[in-house]
Amino acid sequence: MNQIIAVALGGACGAVVRFLVSSGIYQWLGRGFPYGTLVVNVLGSFLIGLLTESLILQRVALTLDYRAAILVGFIGSFTTFSTFSLETFYLIEQGNLTRAGLNVLISVSTCLLAVWLGLLCGRALFYYGGGLITLGSGSIPYALMVINLIGALLIGIVSAVLLQKVDLSMEYRVVIMVIMIGAYLTLSGLYLLLYLIEHGYSINTNVSMMLSIFVGNGLACIFVIWLGLQIGKQA
Repeated sequence: MNQIIAVALGGACGAVVRFLVSSGIYQWLGRGFPYGTLVVNVLGSFLIGLLTESLILQRVALTLDYRAAILVGFIGSFTTFSTFSLETFYLIEQGNLTRAGLNVLISVSTCLLAVWLGLLCGRALFYYGGGLITLGSGSIPYALMVINLIGALLIGIVSAVLLQKVDLSMEYRVVIMVIMIGAYLTLSGLYLLLYLIEHGYSINTNVSMMLSIFVGNGLACIFVIWLGLQIGKQA
C-alpha cells in the first residue's frame, strides 16, 4: 500500500509539471506541431535513463517506495505515450502525413537517444570510485551532486520558460516556484545523506561532514537554478 501511495503522489506531481511544461512550450512555439509532447517525452526519457542508473543499478539505499515515486510515479506521468499517439492520429486524420511521420520518427529516435545519453551519463559519473571522492576521513558523493545540479539546471530553465509563456497570476507563480525548489532541495539533500549512510558513514560520528555536504548541495543547486533561470529567459 505504501508503494501505491508513493506512486500516486509522484504521479500527481509529474502530471502537474507535464501540464505546465507542455502548455508553456505550446504557447511559445504554437500548436502546428506537437512540440510540447515531444519536449516532455525527451526530457523524461533522459531523466529515466540517468536516474535508473543512479537509483537502481548503483543500488543507492533508497526504499522501493521512494524509487517508485520517482521512476514510476513522477517520470511515468511526466511522459505521455498516449498523447503522442493521439496527436499523431489527428495529424493523419487532417491529412498532414508528413508531419505525422516526422512526429513518429523524431519522437521515437530522440527519446531512445535521450535514454541512452542518460544511462551513459549515469555510468560515467559512477565510474570513478563508485561516485565517491575520499578526502581524509570523509567522502564527497560527487556523482549524485552532479546529477542534482543537472536537475537544478533543468528546473531553472523550465521555470523561466513557464514564467514567460504560461498565463498564471504572480501568486501562483511564486507558490509553484517555492514548492518546487524547496521540495527539490530537500529531496536531493536527503538522497545524498542516504547514499553516505549506505557507504558506512554515521550521522552520529560524521555529522559535520554530512551537514556540510547537505548545505553545500543546497547552495550549489540554488546557484545552478538561478543560472538556469537566466538561460531560460533568453529563450
